Amino acid sequence: MLAEDLAGIVGQGFVRSRAAELLTFASDGLPTHRRIPALVVFPGTTREVSAVLRHLHAHGVPFVARGAGTGLSGGALAEAPAVLVTLTRMARILAVDPANRRAVVQPGVVNAALARAAAPFGLHYAPDPSSQTACTIGGNVAENAGGPHCLKYGVTTNHVLACEVVLAGGEVVRLGSAAGEQWGPDLVGVFVGSEGTFGVATEITVRLVPVPPSVRTILADFSSLRAAGGAVSRIIAEGIVPAALEMMDASAIRIVESSVYAAGLPTDAAAVLLVECDGQEGGVAEDIARAEAICREAGARSIRAARTPAERERLWQGRKKAFGAMGRISADLVVQDTTVPRASLPDVLERIAEIGERYRLRVTNVFHAGDGNLHPNLSFDARDPDQLTRVEAASREIMTVCVAAGGTITGEHGVGVDKRKYMPLVFGPDDLGLMRAVRDVFDPSGLANPGKVLPADAGPWGPWSAA
Repeated sequence: MLAEDLAGIVGQGFVRSRAAELLTFASDGLPTHRRIPALVVFPGTTREVSAVLRHLHAHGVPFVARGAGTGLSGGALAEAPAVLVTLTRMARILAVDPANRRAVVQPGVVNAALARAAAPFGLHYAPDPSSQTACTIGGNVAENAGGPHCLKYGVTTNHVLACEVVLAGGEVVRLGSAAGEQWGPDLVGVFVGSEGTFGVATEITVRLVPVPPSVRTILADFSSLRAAGGAVSRIIAEGIVPAALEMMDASAIRIVESSVYAAGLPTDAAAVLLVECDGQEGGVAEDIARAEAICREAGARSIRAARTPAERERLWQGRKKAFGAMGRISADLVVQDTTVPRASLPDVLERIAEIGERYRLRVTNVFHAGDGNLHPNLSFDARDPDQLTRVEAASREIMTVCVAAGGTITGEHGVGVDKRKYMPLVFGPDDLGLMRAVRDVFDPSGLANPGKVLPADAGPWGPWSAA
């Protein structure tokens, strides 16, 4: 039996096959999709990952790599006969090299744990998804995760120097260079964001950056979303590059303030902007003063500055825990993820509000305003088929509106199984065929995370094949 064969590789205690055990892995952070894997296996080393994939490849069994399961696009779901390869045992920080400002980690290392390990050296790992206390670096690499501070520092791909990768057939290869020099094609850049369809990263070398000497954070509240959106555009147009520039709408404010994550946000505001600048003290003070002036000119009712690290942490807790707070108001939540030009924010937000009203859904916006990365959150009850239908229809309209505004269908959550049907909104047949051709270079067998990212018609059996 397959379960016994895999247990011979990873150990009897690291294979799950009972129905009740498999249910634990039936979904990730996206509640609208559920898949039951044939088995779940927990390798503990690169050698074990290689042996597992080699065995699955020999028997034509597909597989899906999974980390903490915090993903929001269904990218880590496996449906029988696929096997789920869970990497949470591989959670060691192998090295922190302060002299060269880099670290080497296994894929199961939690994002926040890496930040804590780097802190004694005056360094930090910049990509900071809102789920950073739970999400893993391997998952961040798969999805090219972002976060609030990626406005200034860049997303995951900007901080990955090298990867050890096990390909679908079990071959172990190294991509990139720990020194950051690319000898030939940027294969790390191709691999990061491939959503587990190219192979499994088992060792990741990341760039660390110095902790800034000065950080200043302000909260500006507005009487309209349009005014707040206008302030965002003007701040960037002025040449200010905040470390973070986040927005929350009235619904998000009230939900957070009625939860244990209350941050003292004004509950009568239509929107708040969280603006953070970091760097050298003189430049930070000047940028924050200019940002304050722009917010006031744009119509901010009041501006509150965090005077202590504790006040700053409280403001950020209100922002980052907003998704968790939403769990109090409905059984399920879809956190959508699109990106639009900053200048389009006011118009797009109004269209999204109209879509929510038309489909009788509560839509809450918490998002990375500085780079136009929207997160419309749809609250619903997945046990109600009518609500599920309305969520699906509203999501498609939101995607269509954002693409029409010059945006795209995802900024950081990935395509996974949820958004593959939207890919033709932004990519033509030739684009999709080329993507399939690149995927086939890494995994000609098609066993790595099948049924994700590309529409079915992008396969060699359909009209979007790249000859």
